[in-house]
Amino acid sequence: MQFTLIDLDSPNFSRLYIFKNKTELGAIYQTIDWPALVKLLPQKRTKVGSPSLLPAQGYFGLMFLKHYLKLSDEKLLERLNTDWAIQMFCGVQLKDYQMIRDNAFVSNVRTYLAKHIDLGVFQQTLISQWKQEIPDKQVVSMDASCYEVYIRFPTDVKLLWESCQWLWEKQIPSLCSTYRIKLPRSKFKEQKIKYVAYSKLRKKSHRKTRSRQNALLKLLYKAIEAYQLLLNQTQAKGLSIAEAETFKTIKLVYQQQRQRYLHHQAKIPNRIVSLYKPYIRPIVRGKENKPVEFGMKVHKLQVGGISMIEHCSYEAFNEYKRLKLSIIKHKSSFGVCTHIAADRIYATNENRRYTTKKDIQTNFVRKGAGKDDKATKQIKTLLNKERATRLEGSFGTEKEHYLLHKNKARSADNEQVWLYFGIHTANAVLIAKRRQKAQ
Repeated sequence: MQFTLIDLDSPNFSRLYIFKNKTELGAIYQTIDWPALVKLLPQKRTKVGSPSLLPAQGYFGLMFLKHYLKLSDEKLLERLNTDWAIQMFCGVQLKDYQMIRDNAFVSNVRTYLAKHIDLGVFQQTLISQWKQEIPDKQVVSMDASCYEVYIRFPTDVKLLWESCQWLWEKQIPSLCSTYRIKLPRSKFKEQKIKYVAYSKLRKKSHRKTRSRQNALLKLLYKAIEAYQLLLNQTQAKGLSIAEAETFKTIKLVYQQQRQRYLHHQAKIPNRIVSLYKPYIRPIVRGKENKPVEFGMKVHKLQVGGISMIEHCSYEAFNEYKRLKLSIIKHKSSFGVCTHIAADRIYATNENRRYTTKKDIQTNFVRKGAGKDDKATKQIKTLLNKERATRLEGSFGTEKEHYLLHKNKARSADNEQVWLYFGIHTANAVLIAKRRQKAQ
């Protein structure tokens, strides 16, 4: 089995003892049920292809290490090649002449996990192992937060310019050069000079912004027509799936931006803010320093300090509607729920009636002129403290210390893998600290 790593007679056995008993990384290693995680991956049925230098356990180990060590993919691969403790965490010991040289190895592992594992089952597997060590399982805290993705701050002018640039600088010249077709005339070079001058302005007036939008909309419309004509002439030979999807996105961007230009106050459903990540949506959070965030909105439950993802979506949603489903999911994992700590947005009449029917104590402010008795008041104070300190603090801890401040994955599936491993790495560290404190 992979998790035994080394025979007792091996000279590296002392390293294994030091790793498991003297290092924090070894303590985290022992909190994870590796055989159960390995079962989530499909078994290789053929002998086609070269064997991997990492076992299946190492795929999960790399993702935990990514968020625990806060390293880039390249730096993590360098540590894996040179650090024996990192190799033990991944269930392998590389020989002196062995080295993983593929710089995209960590990224490929993330893509493989996104394709082959159910993240909900992955989460449930970890929670099941830690269940016996979680205190106060009948008390659940819940709240929502936005885990942002790594994109430039979107504006209408930037989005239009990126679309024009993709067509006039990349696709149209390449297609004309390949098939020896005369390059269509355009004012792209003139507009490029004007865009650079506009982007350097410290204060961009409404009049200048409208002027840039109008000019770029005309330029983009001509680019779409010219590129579509070239594709019809060449029968779209050599057009990749990714390029076709990007061109489709650009057409939608033109329609949305034209509507926004003509009717500035109109609400645009499914508005695109990133050309290469069209699934990203603006999520209005109402914060003073950051009113709008761009990323994945996550509704999170916390039981005994251990966090679990109840729901995540790129579309904005009202978290108070998730209370009933949250109680059902908590019951399936931990049993009966007797206390709930939540923000005041959850205190709707519907949720109040539901929690009263289920005999669940909440921290909601009492309605009406009456007052809570002393015992109820103390319970609500404790629940408010639990939510405001531990749950709210976990959001900041995960974002600042486990690489969730800006999600740098390049696809929607990979971003979800990044999110789940970041949150459960924080859980594994917490479980390891509790075990050390108990000893």
